[in-house]
Amino acid sequence: MTNSPIKHAPHLAPSTAAPTDHQLRSPKSSRGLRKLQSAHQLSSNYAALNQPSLISQQRQQQQHRILSSSHAAQAPQIPPLPTFSSHHRTRSNSDAVVPNTASNATTSRKAAVPRKSPASQNPREELEGLVRQGPQGDLQADLARLRYLVLCEGLLADSDGMSQLRIYVWLILLNAPAIPTDSYLDLIRRGASPAYSKIRNDTFRTLATNPLFKRRVSEASLIRLLNAIAWKLHDAKIEKLGDSTKVNAANEMGSPELQHASPVVKHAQGPPTTTATDGSEAGGTEPGIYVQGMNVLCAPFLYAARSEAEAFVAFHLFVTRECPGYVRGAMDGVHKGLALVDKCLAIIDPKLSAYLQSKHMKAELYAFASVLTMCACTPPLPEVLQLWDFLFAYGAHLNILCICAQLVIMRETLLTSSSPTKLLRAFPPLQAKLIIEIAASNLRKIPADVYEELVHHAE
Repeated sequence: MTNSPIKHAPHLAPSTAAPTDHQLRSPKSSRGLRKLQSAHQLSSNYAALNQPSLISQQRQQQQHRILSSSHAAQAPQIPPLPTFSSHHRTRSNSDAVVPNTASNATTSRKAAVPRKSPASQNPREELEGLVRQGPQGDLQADLARLRYLVLCEGLLADSDGMSQLRIYVWLILLNAPAIPTDSYLDLIRRGASPAYSKIRNDTFRTLATNPLFKRRVSEASLIRLLNAIAWKLHDAKIEKLGDSTKVNAANEMGSPELQHASPVVKHAQGPPTTTATDGSEAGGTEPGIYVQGMNVLCAPFLYAARSEAEAFVAFHLFVTRECPGYVRGAMDGVHKGLALVDKCLAIIDPKLSAYLQSKHMKAELYAFASVLTMCACTPPLPEVLQLWDFLFAYGAHLNILCICAQLVIMRETLLTSSSPTKLLRAFPPLQAKLIIEIAASNLRKIPADVYEELVHHAE
């Protein structure tokens, strides 16, 4: 509700001067009186006037006559009438005088949404409270609680997989700093990156058969975000090589916070994470700033985010801190992940693994896209988002176990098929809850040394 001038106008005492002819003029009929009343209530300029209206003056005179007669007759049965400063109606909130105390307003806002204890609070309300209000005490304990609620309760979403909290939960779990939108816009203003032609060759076929994605995310958004990421990775490469002649130094600010942010989804201590632009080159003039498949990996971020700037921050932090080995020129992290799919499947289900090996079906033949895109290549998209909630909460390295879980779900069909190659050309639709349950239960079967490989394979 807007501030009304009535609140700040000084209180005017009843005038003792003789009334003028204009002030004594009364309406000629009840219809005229109603018109004056409507004008008095609806006029936006009334609050700015420094004199009472005709209705108020008539009410004042009437009260004055009644009070005079009551004092003359000394009639005790007549109750005292309100003074001129009182109103005959209950004052609305906009009329009430509110003391200007910012501290009281802040306290009342916090008290309006009390933080309930986990024992008496609905889990979904608790999850929303953790996201909206932030940690209330122990940061690590609240993060652990947030991960647990994401795993057990999940994020509330509609049939299209859209959730008001999802992108914020992802940003929290990625430990993403606040980045000005201008940082993203500066990268866009730089124009085409060295990888622009490769990006344009891939964006038009990104989740091309998914109507949900096509309805929400345009190709132009994909091009802008991937081009901005390519500029960021290009700048990081130039900076690492020590070249002081950075292209278009106007964006020197960029997003420096992301280069110093530490991931929170990794649980084991390991060597420092490398950037996404070092390592082997892919050939050509754009080594290490864009690889085929990044368009699909980027798609869920744009779908879940409420703006391109949010998607940019999350995607950049993800590919540079969680899986830089996936987007380097030689994609060495992806090949390590494929070898781990074979190794983990042999531990989880030796019979299925032996059967696939007998058919010369290694993971590099059927799981390359699933490893590179964190299963985003397998529909439906709402299930992908639910699976990603789990991966952001407990680590993107667990995607390897999720791929093994999909093979376990297909176990009977694969074992009875004489040609599993045809079945594995395209995985069946994702079932996020079932996949997460199987992956979590199989986690205890993984030896500590193999788990260390899982944690660090994408670095």
